[in-house]
Amino acid sequence: MNNSAQSAPTGKATGILPERVDEMFIVERIHDAVMDQRLAPATKLNELKLCDTFGVGRMRVQRALLLLSNRGIVELETNKGAFVASPSPSEANEVFEARSILEPAVVRHVVADIGPGEMKILLRHISLEGETRDGDRIADLIRLSGEFHVKLAAATGNSFLLRSVRELVARSSLIFGLFGTSDTIICPDNEHKNILDAVERGDPEAAEAMMFEHINRIKAGLDFSTPRPQEGDLAEILGLK
Repeated sequence: MNNSAQSAPTGKATGILPERVDEMFIVERIHDAVMDQRLAPATKLNELKLCDTFGVGRMRVQRALLLLSNRGIVELETNKGAFVASPSPSEANEVFEARSILEPAVVRHVVADIGPGEMKILLRHISLEGETRDGDRIADLIRLSGEFHVKLAAATGNSFLLRSVRELVARSSLIFGLFGTSDTIICPDNEHKNILDAVERGDPEAAEAMMFEHINRIKAGLDFSTPRPQEGDLAEILGLK
């Protein structure tokens, strides 16, 4: 398939697509939809629908799905196609076990080495979470709750820690989509602020302990008895309508 066929936008979403849609644009749209709880676990990602939605050729969609598979967000099944990953209860427990080991260590590292620039970013994020919570913007608050953990990892300056936390947070969003309740899909009031307060006053023990409790409190609120897959208009879910 030639390049013009790969990049020429078509379909209803044309007006808000960039002039050239590449693999990373598709990856980020699907990733963001998962993080915002708009794209449910086990949803089939039909290649032809994605081609029409993004106005690209099949090869570009296939490359994007492969990248998403490498991130653990999409599962590729031979002769069946691509599906949004659907973690089992045991996988969910493993994800939160990994987070309870990794993220307390991350926040301890941040306390020891954070600079004023990184602290400013985190303080602004906490302020934005508060404004969003007050405005009752649930979808935005879901996204911001996950982003706080990613921004903390970014403050370490360690790209491997950042990548690991980002992938675990994305996986957690899938878990919330299947097993989360209204009390667990959003991090509880003030817990992020309390963690950041401990970082700001230079208290690694308190920050580490609060992060451990925070992760395990979220895990304890999961309900493994009632998975809730859902479907909707793909273009709308991906923010292209």
